[in-house]
Amino acid sequence: VLVTGAGGQTGSRVLKLLESKPDFEAVGLVRTQESKASLPSTSEVVVGSITDVAALKQCMTGCDALIICTSATPRPSGETSAEGRPIFGFPNGQPEEVDWLGQKNQIDAAKGADVKHVVICGSMGGTNPDNMLNSIGKGGDGSGGNILLWKRKAEKYLIESGLAYTIVHPGGLTNDPGG
Repeated sequence: VLVTGAGGQTGSRVLKLLESKPDFEAVGLVRTQESKASLPSTSEVVVGSITDVAALKQCMTGCDALIICTSATPRPSGETSAEGRPIFGFPNGQPEEVDWLGQKNQIDAAKGADVKHVVICGSMGGTNPDNMLNSIGKGGDGSGGNILLWKRKAEKYLIESGLAYTIVHPGGLTNDPGG
């Protein structure tokens, strides 16, 4: 099972859980060496980009399943709005690049590698253009942002791909203990 976005909060938890199960051989894909170093040394981790189609094809060779945990991650820009609120941006890739094109690349690579099942971690609200999460990182000219709309576009692409799939729609992720 290839877990992409394994350096993030959700992806690292998924990778750790799979590693605890004897029936799975899990491999994590992370974007940077720093992300790789943050994971347990016992984890099998590959450094690569979801924008690198050739690298994705190589990572998926021999995989039975793909779990997509990649997502653009908003960070405070250091600027504030006229109302005094922090302004957020996406320093490591806009949602269109990560949540649409990057996930599309992953789905295409999975299809090309005959992956049997794809799980995508999306988000609730993907059909609501007025969801406040879509405003994060949006420029004054209307460009950028729209994270939920790009996530939903990737989900629809997966649905239409012909691959067996599961779409998870968490309603808000926290670091609190589960129930």
